[in-house]
Amino acid sequence: MLQISVIIPVFNEEESLPELSNWISRVMEEHGFSYEIIFVNDGSTDGSWKMIAKLSQINPNVKGISFTRNYGKSAALDMGFSKAKGKVVITMDADLQDSPEEIPDLYDMIVKDGYDIVSGWKKKRFDPITKTIPSRFFNFITRMISGIHLNDFNCGLKAYDQKVVKNIHIYGEMHRYIPLIAKWSGFSKIGEKVVEHRARKYGETKFGIERFLNGFLDLISVSFVNRYRKKPMHFFGTLGSVSFLAGFFITCWLIGQKIFGLYKGLQVREITDQPLFFLALVALIVGMQLFLTGFLAEMMTSHSSRKTDYNIEQELNFND
Repeated sequence: MLQISVIIPVFNEEESLPELSNWISRVMEEHGFSYEIIFVNDGSTDGSWKMIAKLSQINPNVKGISFTRNYGKSAALDMGFSKAKGKVVITMDADLQDSPEEIPDLYDMIVKDGYDIVSGWKKKRFDPITKTIPSRFFNFITRMISGIHLNDFNCGLKAYDQKVVKNIHIYGEMHRYIPLIAKWSGFSKIGEKVVEHRARKYGETKFGIERFLNGFLDLISVSFVNRYRKKPMHFFGTLGSVSFLAGFFITCWLIGQKIFGLYKGLQVREITDQPLFFLALVALIVGMQLFLTGFLAEMMTSHSSRKTDYNIEQELNFND
């Protein structure tokens, strides 16, 4: 087994690829690592794929995968994870803002210190304030919701034990929440290392301010999916029960109020003339719909559950 796999998503980074590839190779050879560099070309429109092909001819440790179009960073990482053969998997960006000199220390933290994931922390950044302030707020909210005490969830420089990347699946824009996804998959030993952040040397950033809004939406999505994917009735059933009971008690109160008024000989309004009745009716209907939705989702989950949905750490006495 190779010691290290380096996965690098690429989107229009033609100029930086030769320098990055040579830099990684030099670090690996200085430390005697067996390695592979996997460039995942995410639908680049410049000459990035031609450059990757050229580098693979020069260095047999360089491998390349090219998508037919731009699917996003999460898709590129997920594909790289599926192809990686290294005991330790390193991810980094292609823009030379991540330093390959960090790789040996990250490798030691996984192999020697026993971490499942080590996330980089760009403590000193060379980004404009329009990126750093929203990023700090984003990281603060993510820490509160996830319970994972990392300072920089979005840092592209991370190290993983191979068992982690082979047992998680990321999609959409979920690459920001790999530590959270891994934690919910049972890989809870997550560490952090201060890493060097370098000023961009070529090109310009591919991310705008909209990524922070998308990030919060993705956080809500990944939290919901991972918490209720196997037990949808706990979510829909709870909401449905609360709604149904609220409508039921309001209806009972309206009926009881009318009966009491008639008993006392008071003038009372018809139940159907009161706005509160229609609110109760809506609550009853919505409650039943939510409950049935949870019931159907539970049946679908039960039907589609397979052995591969669960992460297995070890097996004994099983023959292939």
